[in-house]
Amino acid sequence: MEGFKNFLFRGNLVEVAVAFIIGLSFADVVKTFTSWLTALMPDKASKVFDDIPNSFGAFLNAVVAFVLLATVVYFGVVVPYTKAKERFFPSPPAGTPDDIALLQEIRDLLAAGRS
Repeated sequence: MEGFKNFLFRGNLVEVAVAFIIGLSFADVVKTFTSWLTALMPDKASKVFDDIPNSFGAFLNAVVAFVLLATVVYFGVVVPYTKAKERFFPSPPAGTPDDIALLQEIRDLLAAGRS
């Protein structure tokens, strides 16, 4: 069970799943936008723009659906995942990294050797 918990929280499984869901939803927004944009271009055979309101409505519907889906995914998946990840795998305390501390020690030794 410990290995599965590490797989879920240490890996990027949840981040990839969220990115996939948001990406598919945004692809629908792009598809409906291009459909609406191409409907604005006049056709040489007919100068009738009957499909423009429907295309714009579909675009607005896709935008609203994207925002709602992103809200649900954020508050339903991302926030609980972040809290659980911090609970099970707390971030290390803030401090000076080892390499910076070593460089500071070398600097101090060089400064002491000059005086």
